[in-house]
Amino acid sequence: MNRKKPEQDRRVIRCAIYTRKSTEERLDLELNSFDAQRDAAEAFIESQKSEGWVCLPNRYDDGGFSGSNLDRPAYNELMKDIEAGEIDCLVVYQVDRLSRSPSDLAHIMSVFEACGITFVSVTESK
Repeated sequence: MNRKKPEQDRRVIRCAIYTRKSTEERLDLELNSFDAQRDAAEAFIESQKSEGWVCLPNRYDDGGFSGSNLDRPAYNELMKDIEAGEIDCLVVYQVDRLSRSPSDLAHIMSVFEACGITFVSVTESK
């Protein structure tokens, strides 16, 4: 009998982290807002390691961009990678890091649903 070990049955969940800060102020510090957001997201992904979650190395960091619109370079790169099927899960520190516009957020969530993306906000998930 050829049985698979339980860890062989587990699917790898490729997790991306998106960070945003509306101003470039203090981004030159050794520890900045991007780092704090990323550290929290990485810790959350690590806590899900037993479920197959792995953190992708790509960085999607938008510094100096408002969350009130979607005209952001790292966000656009992230969405391109999602639509290309390179990401299974998106982790953010807070939902407002992704968007502050309810209509934009609704659109983003519909894209995630169509692409089968799991979405996690670290500070707002329990």
